[in-house]
Amino acid sequence: MAISVTPLHPVFVAEVRGVDLTKSVDPAAFADIEAAFHQYGILVFPDQPVTDAQQVDFSAHFGPVITATRYHRDAPERRVPDNISDISNIGPDGNLMAADDDRRMHHKANELWHTDGTFKHVPARCSLLSARELPQVDGDTEFADMRAAYDALPEDRKREIDGLVVEHSIFHSREQIGFSGYTEAARAGLPPVNQVLVRTHPATGRKALYLASHITHVVGWPAEKGRRLIDELTAHATQPDFVYRHRWRANDLVLWDNRCSMHRARPYDDLRERRVMHRTTVSDEINSVERELPERAAG
Repeated sequence: MAISVTPLHPVFVAEVRGVDLTKSVDPAAFADIEAAFHQYGILVFPDQPVTDAQQVDFSAHFGPVITATRYHRDAPERRVPDNISDISNIGPDGNLMAADDDRRMHHKANELWHTDGTFKHVPARCSLLSARELPQVDGDTEFADMRAAYDALPEDRKREIDGLVVEHSIFHSREQIGFSGYTEAARAGLPPVNQVLVRTHPATGRKALYLASHITHVVGWPAEKGRRLIDELTAHATQPDFVYRHRWRANDLVLWDNRCSMHRARPYDDLRERRVMHRTTVSDEINSVERELPERAAG
């Protein structure tokens, strides 16, 4: 049976039915899924009670699934396999995290607008998040279409920002919420990296803003001028016309393209209600500066 693709927003996001992700996806079905992925940027797969292994298997169709980053945590104990990111408010013992738990504070920064993996030299291509347990209310996720946002910019602004390079750091985004509980080893293992501010999607040729709360500054610009630009572009890109809010249902699996979208988690009562989400992340091929501006990367 062919998949069905139903748009959920005027400019991006679609729901996909007619495929069972608990089983192997045949090449014809995946070709249709990939085409929809490139067109819409974000795909919602409802009623997919996948296991971690099944989620990893499906994710691997899009590229290499990366090992979850441990950040500041040295302890080997994890609830989930190493290739799963645990976007949850429970610890390895199955209980709710305490208010002062470092892992909880680290996750709170996901409420800032961001793009996954831009703080790594080779960033993330796409992410897949499955809903295992949900709070009774709230805990939605918002997505922004960075292609539509770029298209809507005035031409003189496009000319100004095309070719700009910005620095990203995971620690910068966490410091914005007042959290800096990282070991020196973590900081040494994730040094700041450069990414382009505008990137061209390799499959579609469409340009998109490449923004994240991880951005520290525009390379070569005075700090205040660069901060004003990033704040202005973020406000522009997150206008209601470019934003879709996903209200999670149990067993939803959502796939998003980090090369042309931004997202943020919305708050919920995380000290009283469980929210268990498992994410897989697929790596891109090379650094965005090396792809878009090889002469800058070489320099």
